[in-house]
Amino acid sequence: MSNVTELNIGFMPLTDCAPIVMAHELGLFKKHGLKVTLDKQNSWATLRDKLHAGLLDAVQMLAPMPFASTLGIGGPQHPVMTPFVLSCNGNAITISQHLSQEIIAINNLERLRLPLSSGLLKKLIAARKSSGKKVRFATVHPNSCHYYQLMSWLKMSGIALSEISIVVLPPSEMVSALAEDYIDAFCVGGPWNAEAVRKGVGTTVLTSSDIWSDSPEKVLGVSQFWYQQNQRTTQMLISALQESCNWLEHVPNRFEAARVLATRSYLNANLDVIAPSLLGSCLTQIGEPPRRIPSYNQFSLIDKPNGNAPEHAQGERILQYMIEAGHVAREDIPEALISNVYRSDIYERFVSS
Repeated sequence: MSNVTELNIGFMPLTDCAPIVMAHELGLFKKHGLKVTLDKQNSWATLRDKLHAGLLDAVQMLAPMPFASTLGIGGPQHPVMTPFVLSCNGNAITISQHLSQEIIAINNLERLRLPLSSGLLKKLIAARKSSGKKVRFATVHPNSCHYYQLMSWLKMSGIALSEISIVVLPPSEMVSALAEDYIDAFCVGGPWNAEAVRKGVGTTVLTSSDIWSDSPEKVLGVSQFWYQQNQRTTQMLISALQESCNWLEHVPNRFEAARVLATRSYLNANLDVIAPSLLGSCLTQIGEPPRRIPSYNQFSLIDKPNGNAPEHAQGERILQYMIEAGHVAREDIPEALISNVYRSDIYERFVSS
């Protein structure tokens, strides 16, 4: 058993990378005996592949990705597990100004009412179909909460994914794609929804909190083999990240986190597009007041024991969405998959020790 203390941890430059970034900036990794180098990536696929190759020891991962890696969906099969939920919620759907005006016109509305009902897309989808076109959405990865939240939102009004077009783009390319009319809408995490609003190219019509309530969004991903060799290291990681997540639950600390995230080393973005979601505010449209979403970015449930544990029921829900999307067949899911991948037992053992 190696139990290394020098780690390379991969992350995506998004608002909800805050637990990893602040654990580093506050010296929490060092406090718990770790020397950590943070490695910023541009796409979820690259992050995943580097974890599989052993170039990264641990990574910020989309909540469904450990299942996808373990099952070999969308890439090589590689057993990955998570012992820690880094964040819940945090995504939103933003539509272009052109799409906004189309929805208003075709439904004879004076203005959009938020959160937007997906039913208001029905007439527009039919109109596009008659001209051989589809409404085009972008998400960050097929095996992402973004993809499944979009699916759930459309399903609320009886709209199937096959009735729209979905493309995959890195988060940092979403706003420019919207501005250039390459896409009509996107589902992404912060700060890109607020960036689209600030630039006047989009309207954020609902958040993931409006679709799913307090569902895991990002998790800590490590390979099964690495964990077996580094159980003590994993305990150190969990301890540092738990302390960081708890620190982030205090509002004054969140503004400090936003200032750190804005720097070139991390998001390299303006404070006014990072801070709102951290402070429970969803920018909607230029000239309109923001929506108050207290749980927009959630990192810890201090009043809930084991609030950052990847629970079996959470994994079960995510797998159900993957089945509904046609990404995996139920008969191809091993019986012990959830308990092997969403390791609440590791979290509970290490946190209580």
